[in-house]
Parts: sequence; C-alpha cells; structure tokens
Amino acid sequence: MIGISALWILILLSAGGFALDRVLSSAITRNFDSQLDYVLSALIASAEIGPDGEVFLNRAPADQRFLEPYSGLYYQITGDQSRPADERAMQDLPSRSLWDRRLQAGRAHRDSDVHIYDSTEFAPETLRILERDVLIPGSPVRWRFQVAQGREGLDEQIAVLRRTMVRSFAVLGLGLVILGALQAFYGLWPLRRVRKAIADIKSGEKSRVDARLPSEIAPLADELNDLLAHVDVQAEEARRHAGNLAHALKTPLTVITNAATAHSPDLAATVIREAATMRRQVDHHLARARAIGRRAAAQSRAEVWPSLEAVERAVDRLYEHVTIDLAGDKDSAVRVERQDLDEILGNLIENAAKYGGGRVFVTVKDAPEYVEIEIEDDGPGIPEGERGSIFERGARLDTEKPGTGLGLAIVRDVAQIYGGAVTLEESEDLGGLLVRLKLPLAPVSAG
Repeated sequence: MIGISALWILILLSAGGFALDRVLSSAITRNFDSQLDYVLSALIASAEIGPDGEVFLNRAPADQRFLEPYSGLYYQITGDQSRPADERAMQDLPSRSLWDRRLQAGRAHRDSDVHIYDSTEFAPETLRILERDVLIPGSPVRWRFQVAQGREGLDEQIAVLRRTMVRSFAVLGLGLVILGALQAFYGLWPLRRVRKAIADIKSGEKSRVDARLPSEIAPLADELNDLLAHVDVQAEEARRHAGNLAHALKTPLTVITNAATAHSPDLAATVIREAATMRRQVDHHLARARAIGRRAAAQSRAEVWPSLEAVERAVDRLYEHVTIDLAGDKDSAVRVERQDLDEILGNLIENAAKYGGGRVFVTVKDAPEYVEIEIEDDGPGIPEGERGSIFERGARLDTEKPGTGLGLAIVRDVAQIYGGAVTLEESEDLGGLLVRLKLPLAPVSAG
C-alpha cells in the first residue's frame, strides 16, 4: 500500500510540477518580452528621418546599458536591405552597446508584426530579440527596429524557479509518503490486534475475539467469532457421534467376547449377527458424517424429480407388486446433496412399499422456504402413540419382515442436518401412513 501510494504521488507531483513549470516559465518569459517590447515601442516612437535620409532618435533611451559596450542590452535600426551594404551602413543606427558588432537583419519576414526569437549570433551569449518593420514618415524605405537582450538573466530566473519547485515538491512528496505510511500503519493496526487475538485462540488463552475494534473491523471479528462457534458446534457433533458409535459398538463387542470366552456352540452365528449389527451402526454414523460434511457447502443442490424417478425404478425391481405414483412440481430443487436425497427418499419409499398394501403415492409441493414431499401408502399405518419411538435406532414395529431398524433414524438425522424435518401422519386418501418430509428450498439456478 505504501509503495503504491508513493508511486502514485510521484506520478501526480511530476505531472503537476511539469505543468506548473511550463506555466511559470512562460509567465517569466512573457514578462521579459513585454519589457523589451516596451523599449521597442519607445524606439519606434522617437525615431525620425534626417535631411540626408538617415534615421535618428529625438529622445535617447533611458536605460544606460545601451551606452555601455557589450552590456547585454542592444538596439539597432536597419534600413532597406536591398541597398548596397556601405550605403546602408551609413544610414543604419546601432546602439553604442553593440560597439563593433551588428545584429543580423535577414529577410525572413517583411511585415509590421513583432517577431520574437532567440539567437546565438553573439556566441557564447544567447540573445532574446524582438524586431518589427516600420515605415517612418518622410522615408520611402521600410526600417527594421530590433531590440536584443542576453538571456542570461531570464535563464537564471527560470533556473531559480525550477530549483525552488523541485525542492518544494520533493518536501511535499516526502510528506505525503510519510502521511500515507502513517495512515497505512495506524489504519491496519486493528488487524494486528485481530491477528494477536487469533494467536491467543490458537494457544488456548482465549476462545473468541473480544478486543474492542473500530466499526470498520468489527464485522470481521464478528464473522470470526461466528466461524469459531460453528467449528465448536461441528467439533461437538463429531465428539458426540464418536461417542454414540463407540457406545453402539460396545454391546455387540461384549456379546461376541462373552460368547468366545464361554466357548459357546453358536459362536459363529453370534459373531455374524453382532457383526451385522455393528455394520448397521457404522453405516448409520457414516451417513450422518457425510451429511454434516456436505452441509457446509452452500452450492448443495439436487433436483427432486430425477431422484424420485431413480428411486422408483429401484423399488419397482425389488417389489414388483407395488404401484408407485408420482405427482406434483417437477422443477422443485432442494438444498441437499443428491446422494443424501437419494438415501432419504429411498428409505421412505422402500418402507412404504415394504409395509404397505401395494400402492404408494408421492406428492411434491413447493412452499416459500421448503419443498414438501408427502409419501403415502395403503398399509396398516402406525398408531399415533408409537410414531415418535419409530425414529429411534433399531426400532421396528414389524419384526417379521427383514430390515435393520435404522432407515427412519437415518432419514430423520440427515434431514435435520440439512435443516429439514420428518413427521408421521395418517393418510386420508389411502388410509395408511403418510410421511411428510420437509427439505430447504434451493435457490434458483443462475443457468
């Protein structure tokens, strides 16, 4: 930030200094030229023609430098350039300061406008010359009036101006860079406090960012605290799931150990049965872990209808006597990973096909914030007093049909992880069980 500020300040000051130098140098030069133009006008006003056609001044210039040889201030009045040089020299009127030198009066122009230019004809001295062609009353020829002055004084004024500007702009630029550095240092100081607070959190001295911060940085600290709280919740969920899994595996392992210690004759059957129980528990917790891991993905999105059709095809192959009807909004999408949505719908529709009488009806409805999926069957249903306990792990109302007793528990846990819910009711149309599944509505896709 400091480097970029310094570079930008350098560019701006250089551009501003160049423009200011052009303006002030032009102003000084114009002032210099205006003084020479005043002298030129005075010469023209005092010029007259003598009886022999020569030019003379009825009033001598007031500046004494015109009388001092090589003083640096000169004038010269030159007659018609078409005349012979000796005749022209007799009638020309140079200033005494020219002494034995003469200003060049070329034919580059012949008009009454003032011409200004620099000349090195008196090298190494550089002259600033103003000249003008004038018709003097009583003379048939055109006379050229020239006033010249050395540029040394003008150049010195411009040099002093430039030195002053360079020093002033250097001090100004240094001050601005220091100001930018101080602004960056003190402006970013609160971020150093945030960094120290994070280091304290990593070392265990603090659990959140509690430093007093400016209003511009406070939202960052709030977001960090929310992130820390979210991480704590996830860590607690992980610990709880690990504990639940350990508790769930403890009993089957105890049964196997006891059977092995007692040399039970049905040890093999016991190991197979308890291993299947442990596998179901592991599957259940893995499903929860996957859902928790995917929940943080804001891009989670699954189309409901394709998932229903895939589940319908799979269930049809398992239960050929069951008829599954799908109805509702075919464009609904939920904020759930497709794999988890397939697992939820697969468990619910398979249960309806397994325990129903042969008909399953699935309806998809869109609500303001949720997608509601109703799964109805024509089976015996579940008594209202037992609907809450059916979601417990291993709970089964019909023990004669194969099953793990974990399907509805997985459905409930995964739905809740995504912010949804599952409730059990009685179907008014088919008379069996109605499972009402609510899942969060996915935002409209940009495509």
